[in-house]
Parts: sequence; structure tokens; C-alpha cells
Amino acid sequence: MAEEMNNELEGMKDLQVNDIVTGKVTKVEEKQAFVDAGYKVDGIVPISELSSLHVEKVSDVVNTGDELDLKVIKIEDDELVLSVRGARAEKAWDELKATFEAGTPIEAEVAEVVKGGLVVDVGVRGFIPASLVERHFVEDFSDYKGQTVTLKIVELDAEENKLILSRRAVLDEEADEKKKQVLENLTIGDTVKGSVQRLTDFGAFVDVGGVDGLVHISQMAHHRVESPGEIVKEGEEIEVKILAVDADKERISLSIKDTLPGPWTTIEGQFQPGDVIDGQVKRLVSFGAFVEVAPGVEGLVHISQIANRHIGTPGEVLEEGQAVQAKILDISPSEQRISLSIRELEEKETSDHKVQREYEAPEEDHSGFSLGDMIGDQLKKYRND
Repeated sequence: MAEEMNNELEGMKDLQVNDIVTGKVTKVEEKQAFVDAGYKVDGIVPISELSSLHVEKVSDVVNTGDELDLKVIKIEDDELVLSVRGARAEKAWDELKATFEAGTPIEAEVAEVVKGGLVVDVGVRGFIPASLVERHFVEDFSDYKGQTVTLKIVELDAEENKLILSRRAVLDEEADEKKKQVLENLTIGDTVKGSVQRLTDFGAFVDVGGVDGLVHISQMAHHRVESPGEIVKEGEEIEVKILAVDADKERISLSIKDTLPGPWTTIEGQFQPGDVIDGQVKRLVSFGAFVEVAPGVEGLVHISQIANRHIGTPGEVLEEGQAVQAKILDISPSEQRISLSIRELEEKETSDHKVQREYEAPEEDHSGFSLGDMIGDQLKKYRND
């Protein structure tokens, strides 16, 4: 009998705080479990030491007969307090540290949705802040509970029992890999479909297979565009041509204009030499004025064809934005060239006025008297006198 007591005492001396032991559950109560860990008395596992997560009832986590790895957190002659959570954390922190250093992801089931994010159990309590759950804003996280998610460790501190995880980091890496593949497969000159993501003053960003490319405002149409909103709207599906790809800087230049028929093609057959057409002065240069006669189509009025008098510069007669009429002297859509004249219309107008004056009947005198009548009357009066 004395020998058995000595063995128990020796066993008691062998157990120290922070030791990891194996025990079998002998009894389950609502707020604690009893475990035979080879000590002279059964060890107690409080409900708070069963898991890194909140536990309602002990029976939700363990049953009689279960074998558990446990950490000694308190030991006295007649009391032994053990922790399942502590034993799991001891092993988990080492594994998590190795995972963190390697940069490899882990998988975990979302155990709780709390204010500010999500909670998982990976041997220790891990927290995923709301801003690190998705790449976009999420208002309600309730659907995430029970989901298994892939995560990256962004902060780890075993001493502070702190583990911050990110699902967004995994999604960002996936998006970057997809972007890289898309950039490698894009070919300059190809026409692809895309979705307009956002508009700016200088153009529109279009998603082409997961990568945003820029359609500069100068590439939106064949005619001058004041605002990208004139041509496209956010969310619209469009066709674009790939102008340039810079995989290193992740930049793609796109064009809507190059997917559309050229303006010179569309006007072919519409205009003939001798036609008088309306236009708008777009540019003034030293040798004349360029007048837009159709969207994206400009003709030249040479300085000698601007007025029926000598002028030093086109700006003496015309200004940019001015609406004018001009006569087509020559047109060649294949060469994208139209020669125009404003002077000929002025000369024609002057000639027409001259002809009108020459053929205009003299104004009649409707007074009812002529000079002969008046003199004749006076002569008659004189003779009678």
C-alpha cells in the first residue's frame, strides 16, 4: 500500500505546469469535464479551456471515453486543471509559424460572424477583419458562417495570442495570376469584347478578361469627342481593338475607333464636285482652313478660296467653330481628300445680285402726272390769258 502511494507521489512530481499529457474523459458535466490523466485525482477541464471558440455546453465538444491531448495549467496536491485549448495551441502556433514563414495558404471553416469580421478555429482563434474578407465591400457576412475558406496569415503573435488572417490576399494573388495570363495571351491588333468599368475625363477603362485597359478619348470615335459619356456608359459591353500591351506595367491601350467603319468609307458616294455643303471650321492654318463636313471628315479650304479678296491669314475671315457653307471643288475618299471653296459661293452671290439689278424694271411714277402734262397745262393757261 505504501509502495502504491509512493508511485502516485512520484507521478505527481513528474507533472509540471505547461506539460502536455494524454487523458481519457471520465465524466461530462454542463460546464466542465473530468479526465483521467494518470494523476492521483482526475483532472478538470473547464468549459473555457475546451476550445478557442465559444462553447455553450461541454457535451457539444467532448463525450465520455474521448481521448484528449491536454496542457497542464494548474497542479496542486488535490487539484489538476487541464486545457484542451492550450494543448492544441501549443502545436498550432508552431505549425502556423512555419506556414507564415513559407507564405502558404491555409483552409479553415468560418465558425463565427462577429462585429468587424469573421472568426475561424485553426488550433487557435483566428480573426479575419471585414476589410480582408473580399476584394469588394460586403455589407452582410451572415452567409459566410460554415463556409470553408482559403486564407493567408498576415499577422502572427503567439505571446499575444493574436492571429490575423486574410481571404482577400488569396483572392488578390489569384486575380494577379489571372491578369498575368491574360496579358500574356493578348495580341496587338486583335478585336476583343470588354465591359466598360469607369469613365474619366481622358477616356474609359474597359475590362478585357479580368484586366482593365484604357480607351483614350482620342480613340473613342473618328470624330472629336468632348466627353467619353457621349460614346459609352458604365457597364456597357463593347468591342475594342488592342493597340498596345505592356505586361510589366500591366497597361493595355485600346481603341473603339478602330473597330468602326472609317468616316471616309461612309461618305463615299454621298458628295460630288459642285455640291454645296454645310460645315464647321475646325482648324485654321497658315495656308487655309479645315472644315468638318461630316463626322470625322474634314476638307480643306485653301486660303485663296476663302474670300473674293486678298487676305493675309484665314483668321481675318474665319474663326474656329464657325458654321460655314462651302462648295466642293474636288473629292477623293480613297485619298481622304476634299477641296472646298467659300469664295466661289460669294462670287456666285455677287454675280446673281448684279444680274438681278440689270434686269430689274425701273420704278414707275404713280403720281398720275408727267412733266409734259404739267408744262402743257401752263401753256394753255398762258395762251388763254
